[in-house]
Amino acid sequence: MVLSYPNKRTETDIYDSIPTCKFVPENVVNIKNVLIESENLVALKKLITDFNLEGKIDLVYIDPPFATNNTFTVTDERASTISNAKNGKVAYSDILTGFEFLEYLRERLFLIKRLLSDKGSIYLHIDYKIGHYVKIIMDEVFGIQNFRNDITRIKSNPKNFARKAYGNIKDMILFYSKTENPIWNEPKQPYTAEDKLKLFPKKDKNGRHFTTIPLHAPGETQNGKTSKAFIGILPPVGRHWSTDIETLEIWDKSGLIEWSENGNPRKILYFDEQDGKRIQDIWEFKDPQYPVYPTEKNDELLDLIIKTSSVEGSYVLDCFCGSGTTLKAAHKNNRNWIGIDKSTEAVKATLSKLSSISDDLFVSKPEFNLYKIEVAEILVH
Repeated sequence: MVLSYPNKRTETDIYDSIPTCKFVPENVVNIKNVLIESENLVALKKLITDFNLEGKIDLVYIDPPFATNNTFTVTDERASTISNAKNGKVAYSDILTGFEFLEYLRERLFLIKRLLSDKGSIYLHIDYKIGHYVKIIMDEVFGIQNFRNDITRIKSNPKNFARKAYGNIKDMILFYSKTENPIWNEPKQPYTAEDKLKLFPKKDKNGRHFTTIPLHAPGETQNGKTSKAFIGILPPVGRHWSTDIETLEIWDKSGLIEWSENGNPRKILYFDEQDGKRIQDIWEFKDPQYPVYPTEKNDELLDLIIKTSSVEGSYVLDCFCGSGTTLKAAHKNNRNWIGIDKSTEAVKATLSKLSSISDDLFVSKPEFNLYKIEVAEILVH
């Protein structure tokens, strides 16, 4: 499924139409950590042609404009002000709406796809008003088979607006991979005391909390090690044992299998042996109460994404980098980072945030190159 709308261009036309520009300096020396002040479509092409990063970036996180038709400003005190304010300096203008906005985003997604490695992923942060259309665009660019999650992010406390609609406390993050085998470091969160009682309700003779899970799984394996009889019992029709018979016998001798009254075996899982519970697709990472830049995101949100979908030494890209939260999180997790933003105020905020990182035993003060790319024309189609 694809969206049809006026002035939609092919990937080749998009790439070939990106204008030539003056790049200072001409020779790129260091591509480990880079901050670029530029219109991001131009900079993304430069990452391909000048920085030689095509197919080398493992993770992209972007928080683009949300098609709000607002202007976002910052004051001298760095507190953010939203929408058409006369006071303060313009951080960025979110003036593209409708299909014009979708094509603007689609153009950049095609270049991002070229930059992603075969084990790479992209997380795109967007709101509920435009996000469902953006998903169709991402299905087109990355393939619906590479869609992984529509993550709900709880962004704020409940509101009591007078409009005739339910209050909005969430936005969404669309998570796609480039291929079927992306980097994935299983994220876990600690069990709570409530989880212990609810999820591990049983106790053994020593008072240890545990639960049990089935020992079989869907699907049959013909002539396989997991389809044979275990202590004279075959797995149910249409299912197979979750492991080989030898392992089942070891578990049974070790007291790790619970037998029901009707002779059904189940695997015992002890609470004190678990490393946490799997993180689900609803995240509560509220926006900072006193942001230094409009729409600044939560540090812990980026920390989770970076730890899950990249490894040490990976390249992490944010081409709408704003105040630099992604870059800071990437640096603190020993990733290489690239940030792009056309706003001078965003670059100032990013430099301030990066300078706040001080040397300690685990994190060094960041060293990076700042480049500026001058564009001869405005890239709005």
